[in-house]
Amino acid sequence: MPDAIEERAGVQVLVCDPAGPSVTTTQDALDLIGASYAGAEVVAVPASRLDERFFTLGTRFAGEVMQKFVNYRVRLVVVGDISRRLAASSALRALVHESNKADHVWFVPDLDALDARLRDAA
Repeated sequence: MPDAIEERAGVQVLVCDPAGPSVTTTQDALDLIGASYAGAEVVAVPASRLDERFFTLGTRFAGEVMQKFVNYRVRLVVVGDISRRLAASSALRALVHESNKADHVWFVPDLDALDARLRDAA
């Protein structure tokens, strides 16, 4: 399935195809933001599409990507099981915890959890 805008819990979401291109540069993140301008408020990116550097906080790649989404006022949702990465990094655990308390960047295990989160935020 290609990336597609879907209504989920009353919110327009660009749901990214797990088989789509990897997000390896900030330009890739900007391309997703641009695609969201077709009518989406949220971009749901499978964790598998994010370059491994995203989960290695010392590279600062996650911060750069997340900041792009904040700057352009588009919500980023990382979808997928990242438990292995969380177990290996207390810094990543803290980032995910703090992000999930806010409104701009969320980490959820699956699209059902995203739907629940969107309903709760409404």
